[in-house]
Amino acid sequence: MLAVLWEADEPMSATGVQERLGGGLAYTTVVTILSRLFEKGVATREKQGRSFTYRAADDEPGLAARRMTKVLDAEPDRSGVLAKFVSGLSAADERVLRDLLRENGG
Repeated sequence: MLAVLWEADEPMSATGVQERLGGGLAYTTVVTILSRLFEKGVATREKQGRSFTYRAADDEPGLAARRMTKVLDAEPDRSGVLAKFVSGLSAADERVLRDLLRENGG
């Protein structure tokens, strides 16, 4: 369902999402899933008449980063988790991370 929102150029109604999905899901199921995505902060919504339109809150990299931050926030030993994460990176990923840290003043 998020893939449909990511591909959309504008906010989408539940009906629009259902149509893009091919109609395999009931309208009420689509509304329930979109509401849950909104409650989790993964989608935003705006009132349009008597219903809502939805938009993805982040792109795919943004969503992955949000998930990583949530996991990190739940751990009592942040530095230990980060150390383990960095030690498991490939050489290419480590270079990317170093470059990003330099670019962002880290």
